[in-house]
Amino acid sequence: MTTFPPTTALALLTTLLLGQPSTPPDAPPQKSTLQQPRRPVATYSIVARDPKTGEIGVAVQSHWFSVGSVVPWAQAGVGAVATQSLVDPAYGPLGLELMRLGRSAQEALQSVIAGDSGRAVRQVAMIDATGQVAAHTGEKCIAQAGHIIDTEAQFSVQANLMANDDIWPAMAKAYRESTGDLADRMLAALEAAQNAGGDIRGKQSAALLVVSATSTGKPWLDRKFDLRIEDHPTPIKELIRLVTLQRAYQHMNAGDLAIEHKDFAAASQEYAAAQKLAPHIIEIPFWSAVTLASTGQVEASLPIFNDVFRREPVWVQLVPKLVRSGLLPDDQAVIKRILDQATQ
Repeated sequence: MTTFPPTTALALLTTLLLGQPSTPPDAPPQKSTLQQPRRPVATYSIVARDPKTGEIGVAVQSHWFSVGSVVPWAQAGVGAVATQSLVDPAYGPLGLELMRLGRSAQEALQSVIAGDSGRAVRQVAMIDATGQVAAHTGEKCIAQAGHIIDTEAQFSVQANLMANDDIWPAMAKAYRESTGDLADRMLAALEAAQNAGGDIRGKQSAALLVVSATSTGKPWLDRKFDLRIEDHPTPIKELIRLVTLQRAYQHMNAGDLAIEHKDFAAASQEYAAAQKLAPHIIEIPFWSAVTLASTGQVEASLPIFNDVFRREPVWVQLVPKLVRSGLLPDDQAVIKRILDQATQ
């Protein structure tokens, strides 16, 4: 693997990702190729790696619209970045590319900071695929501002423009003491920050990004969670709601996969788990019934169709359309039995 001195790597990556001309490492200092400072669009965040699963993630909350579009960055098998304060979004792709080239989180962070004339107003944290973590809080970040790195637990929490200086210690404590998977624990850190006082301006948006330990080469499969709350009076609560909903659909996907392998017992368990998490989402039982009927489990599907049609009759109209699309069997006897559930 080819490696470069920090300044060389930054110049090369800046050219690659931002379209700026590179300069040799011994050239005189030049104006930063990174973006100039912007308004403070982020407030508190966490980057973390689960040592058991290898999953890597970022969670953030802010009193700023669409914080998820600029702060959290992560790539399976590479690492994660949270870039905030007077944010420069370029820190995200630059940091990830340096880590992809073999740099540790600390080396990647030092390289990007070295090329940024606005580093005094930046706050950024990086974690790599091995769990090494680094953070920077510029001396001109808006108070209260600070960060905590935990190399053993493999996380960093950081905050700026806070109501008090208890915020990031509360996040660290909550993450260390919480249970569940990586998403659960990072959400616990966000909740702790808000409960301790949070952003002095209030709250508006939040985001959660979790990726797999290794890359499949298909980013859409590698993203375990990629959720954003763009504008909401209680963004963390809304984010938690969506995480629960996504878990339900993950069980649905697992149930469909079990059906493909003709493991009907496992499929039934997965569908039941999905409905338990999101009993109000009628689409979950409907599609589980469709999957059962399309794989020959018509008897098992009928009571589910009956419950769906009783709760929301409009779903009856979809059944014939699925026959034409090949999602239900082209068998008039089977379709009649399904449709009869609407009148029973």
